[in-house]
Amino acid sequence: MTIPTQVPTEPNSPATADSNTQVHVWDRLVRTFHWSLAAAFTTAFIVEDDLLSVHVNAGYLVLTLIVIRVIWGVIGSEHARFSDFVRKPNEIMAYVKDALAFRAARYLGHNPAGGVMVIVLLLALTATTLSGMALYGATEFAGPLAGLMSGTPESTGEALEEVHEFFANFTLALVIFHLAGVAFSSLSHRENLIGAMITGFKRSAK
Repeated sequence: MTIPTQVPTEPNSPATADSNTQVHVWDRLVRTFHWSLAAAFTTAFIVEDDLLSVHVNAGYLVLTLIVIRVIWGVIGSEHARFSDFVRKPNEIMAYVKDALAFRAARYLGHNPAGGVMVIVLLLALTATTLSGMALYGATEFAGPLAGLMSGTPESTGEALEEVHEFFANFTLALVIFHLAGVAFSSLSHRENLIGAMITGFKRSAK
C-alpha cells in the first residue's frame, strides 16, 4: 500500500481511506533517535559543568545520534528521508501562511515547517557539540580535539565557552519553538503528534 506524503484536507479530497485507519509513519530508529536526543540534550543542559563527565558523555551521545540520523536521512524509511520533508523556501513560507490561517494541508511525515525545524535543530546541535568538544580540549586538555586545541591561549578558551553557551541556549530556544509548533499542529489537525512519535502510527486520512 502506498501512502501519500501529504494528505489533502480540502473538500473533494482524493483521500478516501477511513479516518480511523492507522498507518505506520515513524520507524523505530527515528523514534529512538528523537527521544534519545531529547534526553541527552536535556541531561547535558541541566548538569552543565557540575557533573562534567556526564555533560561531556551526553554531548558525545548527541553527536553520535546526529551522525546516525544524517545517514538514516539518506538511506532510511520513506518519511525518515530528507527528500521527504526538505522543502524549498517558498513552499515553507506558503505552508506557514496557510497554517496561521488554519487551512494548511496535513502531512503524514514532517510538514514543511517541521522539516526546516529538523534541519535547523540538527545544525544547532552539531555546532553546540563541536564547540563543546573544542572547549573541552582547550580547557581540560581532554577529548578527541585535545591535540588540536593544545597550546591555545586562555582567551581562546573563553571565546569557545561563549560560543558553546550561545549555541546551547539557541538550541533550547529552538526546542521550545518546536514544542509550540507540535502543539499548534496537533490542535489544528486534531491528532496527537507526540503520541505518534511514541507509537509510530498516525491516522491515514483527514
